[in-house]
Amino acid sequence: MFKILTENMFVSPQIDVAAVADAARHGVTLIINNRPDGESADQAPGADIAAAARAVGIAYVAIPVTQAGFSMPQVEEMAAAINGAGGSVLAYCRSGTRSTNLWALAQASGGASADSLTHAAANAGYDLSPLRAMIDMLGQRA
Repeated sequence: MFKILTENMFVSPQIDVAAVADAARHGVTLIINNRPDGESADQAPGADIAAAARAVGIAYVAIPVTQAGFSMPQVEEMAAAINGAGGSVLAYCRSGTRSTNLWALAQASGGASADSLTHAAANAGYDLSPLRAMIDMLGQRA
C-alpha cells in the first residue's frame, strides 16, 4: 500500500486507522496528512489517524493541500517536518500525488537534484513533470 520514494520516505493514498499499525511496522516515526478533512465522505478524519498514530508512538502533522495548489509556507512546513522526523516518514493524501509533489518541492528547496526527485517519483508511479519548472526554480534558490 505504501509507495517508496526514498529509503526513509513513503507516500500513500488515503490511509485508515488500521494502516497506522502497518506504518509502525515499516519503521515510520512521522505521519504527514496532506489531505484536508472533509474532502470526501469516505476518508478517515485526521483526528482519528492522529490518535491512532499517538497510540503506537508515531508523530503526526497535518499539512493540508487543497486543489488550489502549494504555497511556500506548506513547502517549508513539509521540509521541516521531514527533516525533523528522526526516522521514516509516511505522507498521504487522496491518491499520494499531492504528498509526492509536496515532498519533491520540499526536497528541491533543500537543494536536491530535480532529476533524482523526478526519478524517485516515477519509480513510485508519480509524474512530477507538471511541477518541473517550480522544482528547478526552488533548486536554484537553494
